[in-house]
Amino acid sequence: MRKYSADIFLRYLGAQSVQTPEAVILPAEVKAVRKDDFAQQLGRSRIYQDYKRAFEKTTKLPLELSSIDVPLSVYRVQGKYTNPFCAMLARANKHCGGCLELQRTPTDANISVTQTVRCFAGLTNTWVPVKVEERVVAFLQTGQVLLRTPSMLQFKKVVTQLIEWGIKIDLARLENAYFHSRVVSPSLYRAIVQLLEIFAEHLGLLAQEIMLRQVNGDSPIVRRAKDYVAHHQSDPIKLAQIARSLNISTFHFCRTFKRSTGLTFVEYMSRVRIEKAKSLLRRSDLRVSEIAYEVGFQSITHFNRVFRKLVGHSPTEFRSRLGISGREP
Repeated sequence: MRKYSADIFLRYLGAQSVQTPEAVILPAEVKAVRKDDFAQQLGRSRIYQDYKRAFEKTTKLPLELSSIDVPLSVYRVQGKYTNPFCAMLARANKHCGGCLELQRTPTDANISVTQTVRCFAGLTNTWVPVKVEERVVAFLQTGQVLLRTPSMLQFKKVVTQLIEWGIKIDLARLENAYFHSRVVSPSLYRAIVQLLEIFAEHLGLLAQEIMLRQVNGDSPIVRRAKDYVAHHQSDPIKLAQIARSLNISTFHFCRTFKRSTGLTFVEYMSRVRIEKAKSLLRRSDLRVSEIAYEVGFQSITHFNRVFRKLVGHSPTEFRSRLGISGREP
C-alpha cells in the first residue's frame, strides 16, 4: 500500500492561507444567517476547490463540504474517488439502513468535534466541523475507506444484512466493488483527519468574512468607534476616551454599541485584539508575550485568560494545533 506524506498538505496550506481582516467580530444578528449559505459559499471558494483537488489526488479519498442543516450521510459524498461499494448501494436504495444508521441532523451542540464512525460494512467515515467562534457552520466529510484488508467472512455478513433489509443488488458486482475499496492504515487515516482539522481552521476564517458581509451595516457611531479601535487597538483605550471622541455620553455610547453589535465595547475590543493575536500566531515567530503586548494587552496573564475564553485553548495550544512551532512564551 502506498504511503502518502502529510508534508504536501502542510506546504499547501501554508501557501494558501486565508487573508482575513484584522478584526472579525460576530454580532448577535449573525445567528439569523442561513447556515446552508455558508456551506455553498465556502464550497465555491478558490481555497476549498484547490484543497479538494489536492486532497483527493493525494489520498485517493473523496472530500465533501456539507451544511449542518443537511443530515449527515455516507452516500452524500460523490465524485471521482467515491467508493464503488457505496456508490452501488446508493443507486440500489437511497435509504439504505446502513447509511441511515449513521445519519443524524447535526447541531452546534451535539457535533462540535470531529466524528469518525464505521458503518455496518466496516467502512470508516469522518466529519470535521468548520467553526466560527466555536459555532459549527459546516462539515468537511471524507471516508468510505477500510482500515484493514477486507475478508470474505466480513463480506458475507454484509450480504446477510442487506438481505434482511430487503435490498436487491448484483452480489457479484457488489463483491468486486467491496474488495476494491480503498484500504489505509489506521495511523495514516488519523493523519489525514488531522490535515482536515487544520484546513477546517482556515475555512473558519473564510466563514467569518462571509458572516460579516451578510450582517446589516452599523450605525455611524458604531462605525466610527470600530474605526477608532482599528487604528488604536495597540494603545490603552478607555470608554470615556472614545465616547468623548464621538461627542456623546459614555452611557449613550455603551447602549448604542451593545444594541448594534450584541457585544459590549470591552468585549468587542478584546475580540479585535484576539483576532490580531491569532493572525500573528499563524504568521510570525514572535513570542506569545510579545504578541500579547503588540495587540494591546497590558498583562500576559490577562491575555492568556481572554484568549482561552474566546478561542477555547491557550495561545501556545492554538499555534501547536496549526502545526506551527513558535518561540517560547
